[in-house]
Amino acid sequence: MSLINEIKTNPIPAHIAIIMDGNGRWARLQGKDRSFGHQEGVTSVRKVVKAAAAINLPYLTIYTFSDENWKRPEAEVQALMSLLVVAVQRETPDLMRNNVRLLAIGNLGKLPGMARQALEECMGQTSSNTGTTLVLALSYSARLEITEATRCIAAQTASGALQPEDISEKMLSEHLWTKDIPDPDLLIRTGGEKRISNFLLWQMSYSELYFTDIFWPDFKEQQLYEAILYYQKRERRFGKTSEQLNL
Repeated sequence: MSLINEIKTNPIPAHIAIIMDGNGRWARLQGKDRSFGHQEGVTSVRKVVKAAAAINLPYLTIYTFSDENWKRPEAEVQALMSLLVVAVQRETPDLMRNNVRLLAIGNLGKLPGMARQALEECMGQTSSNTGTTLVLALSYSARLEITEATRCIAAQTASGALQPEDISEKMLSEHLWTKDIPDPDLLIRTGGEKRISNFLLWQMSYSELYFTDIFWPDFKEQQLYEAILYYQKRERRFGKTSEQLNL
């Protein structure tokens, strides 16, 4: 049985989030500049998105550029922003063919104008697609996301529109950038590191974590399916016992 057929015999995750790590280290092993690794990383994104669409994965979020990444050398940041524009424009036809809808979350106001325009055009073109929703986390910081949500709720409380006792986990979730997106069932991080790096901290309370030493440019369909099979073998108890799940 092929991996894709084996996957389809079990429940598919509603949402997979990926920290794409290792582009620069992969490039150095090839004797190339870091930018070469980022370019090859786009190929992996294309293949993984197509693989996600093939199994009807509802949501796929990829950590494309963190708010902390603005601290990188200016030349690298400019190259990444230029690559983002080119990649979004070039991949739009494939997204349409695969019925994929594009969304973006993060502190998007910090993005250069050309990057925002490319994103808005692609999101507009794909808005009616009904297959996988691809979410790009750009200029993203989970701490900033939670801080802004808290600030918004605090302002409503100060104005008298909201009482403190009305504040709930559900309310805070509804003020996050991911308010219309289900929490991730599975987090995948490539590149060998085993940390979350300020990504979807609130949303990943009960996510299954999958770490692999494979660098992102080498992560393709097969590797995605292997991660999903790992997830499907996990027992997700959400605080209950195994016996309770079997009742």
